[in-house]
Amino acid sequence: MTPDRDAATRAPRAHVLGHPLDPIDLSAAARRVVDRALSGRGGTVVTLNPEIVVRARDDAALHGAIASADLCVADGVGIVWAAKRAGIRVPERVPGVELAQRVLELGGPDLPVYFLGGRPGVARRAAGAAHDRFGVRIAGARDGYFAPADDAEVARAIRDSGARLLLAGLGERQETFVAEQRSRFGPLVAIGVGGTLDVLAGETRRTPAWTRRLGIEWAWRVGTDPARWHRAPRLARFVLLTLRESRPGPAAS
Repeated sequence: MTPDRDAATRAPRAHVLGHPLDPIDLSAAARRVVDRALSGRGGTVVTLNPEIVVRARDDAALHGAIASADLCVADGVGIVWAAKRAGIRVPERVPGVELAQRVLELGGPDLPVYFLGGRPGVARRAAGAAHDRFGVRIAGARDGYFAPADDAEVARAIRDSGARLLLAGLGERQETFVAEQRSRFGPLVAIGVGGTLDVLAGETRRTPAWTRRLGIEWAWRVGTDPARWHRAPRLARFVLLTLRESRPGPAAS
């Protein structure tokens, strides 16, 4: 596979609310990840959503992790909206779970993958399901229950596994873990994938298809899961930030 084969036609990187954003569709994003992984170029991927933007306002390490990403895609519909207000055309959302699944599908047996995160047993079940469904090679799997003091050790284990793709589902610390440990990973692509491992493992189901079509999965999750109600203020803050800081630009066609 030729490395970075869409370079000649890719749209230039944009910036939204102080963060980089690659205006790219799902298929192109997945191809770029697989190309970088199989060619040994490595890199990091951030799936940008409103919550990450809000948290980065008060977290310098997270802000830096986003800035250093080799690929930064619009996961949330709020990011697409903020980009549009700034006159930036984003072809479509690139949800983390869909990006991960498309990458696994494209990589297939050629792609050794390390599954990291979730409760004990989840990563291994996700790895088994991914192997059965996509044929990917399982380089390794472990849960997300380790202390920050063990980050370097975990990163070295991932490097020694021979993985070329890391799916890191470590909640709110996944982006900073990936950015801080990238030099220890070796030549792999690392993606912060949120709850994707739970989906692959069958622990949780995706939201109804109609919510995904309308781009309101976040509202469904917040409205149906009291454990997520604390996220509502962050979403409200994102709206205010966008209205204040993302001045309307030329219409994005």
